[in-house]
Amino acid sequence: MFDKDKWQEIWLTITRNKMRSVLTAFGVFWGIFMLVLMSGSGKGLEDGITSGVKDFAHNTCYFFSMRTTEPYAGFAKGRNWSIRTSDIEVLKNRFPEIERISAIMFGGGNDNNTLRNSKYGSYMVKGLSPDYLYIEPQRMLYGRYINEVDIREKRKVCVIGERVYQEMFLPGENPLGKLLQINGIAYRVIGVNIPVTQVQIGGRSEESIILPFSTMQQSYNRGDKVDCIGLSVYNNFSITALEESMKNVIKKQNRISPSDLQAVGSMNVEKEFKMFTSLFGGINILVWIVGIGTLLAGAVGVSNIMLVTVRERTKEIGIRRALGAYPRSILVQIMTESLILTLLAGLLGLSMGVGLLYLVDMFMQSMGMSQSGGETFFAPPQISFVTAASATFVLVITGLLAGCLPAWRALQIKAIDAIREE
Repeated sequence: MFDKDKWQEIWLTITRNKMRSVLTAFGVFWGIFMLVLMSGSGKGLEDGITSGVKDFAHNTCYFFSMRTTEPYAGFAKGRNWSIRTSDIEVLKNRFPEIERISAIMFGGGNDNNTLRNSKYGSYMVKGLSPDYLYIEPQRMLYGRYINEVDIREKRKVCVIGERVYQEMFLPGENPLGKLLQINGIAYRVIGVNIPVTQVQIGGRSEESIILPFSTMQQSYNRGDKVDCIGLSVYNNFSITALEESMKNVIKKQNRISPSDLQAVGSMNVEKEFKMFTSLFGGINILVWIVGIGTLLAGAVGVSNIMLVTVRERTKEIGIRRALGAYPRSILVQIMTESLILTLLAGLLGLSMGVGLLYLVDMFMQSMGMSQSGGETFFAPPQISFVTAASATFVLVITGLLAGCLPAWRALQIKAIDAIREE
């Protein structure tokens, strides 16, 4: 005889179990979904910053003068001093590890310091050596970079940035050989450059004018003084290991106390890059900690729902044990159900996470934000195959762990319990 009330109760029980399963699986889904999003976003940030600085010489250090903090060799404390051209030669001779070395000078950021015909502009003026092209790489749009002959003969030539070219010349006009009046002195344009790295010392390269440093010394009445020394060492050496020794040589050349820790300033690019590497490593660790923590919370939910399921199936499990079912078959059944529930939710979260990252990638491409070396420091977010495989492996482990306690409880059920429940 059809018992309407009984079938309604059975249907409500089935629906309630499904809702519990869905809500429980959502914790696993959300954990893997957030893991994919955070990992992909971290990778996009890392790739964006790395692509912007990858061409800059990592094993580079800059040295500059600061006030002395100790009296020494008849000089009072607080003396102002300047790095000189002779310091560059001494460093080159004392340290064969140096691959490239350049004098660096800054000047001329005044209003309308550059004139050509009726056009005016305000640009940073830098005095550099030819080696600086390999420390802070530039791509030449026209002509060439400064060379040793320009330095030796103190030629009045200049290399201008792309923005300077666009503002001081007509579109498509060949600027080579044309004159620019910079701070009242005429210089002949020998090249137009554009930076290939986001690391730009002393202002944006596309808005700067580069002179031979020796020419700038003469034009600005600086004698043999320079503002800074930039150098890089060969790849099989560490600039960090040589930094203090180089400072000591500069101190000795300029009669500065060896114990004065502030007189010679430095900026170690190698340390900065290592700091970035450590930062991104910490971000990745944090992402996995948060993701795995969320997954474990979901696994606890899966384990709880499986415990409820085992309790509701006490009769079934007890009868199977009475009919001679091996404990292994019951163990496999419970563990499999837990694993399938976890994997279905996790793989759905993984798929939706990857799909969302793909949509963000398409959006960035449509907005022109995905080119390396662009203005943005955020590359299209993505996860590697290793990350996806690792997430799947974590899912499997999580599913098996979630099924351990319910499987153990199922193995404790005996036939007599089933009869008692009945």
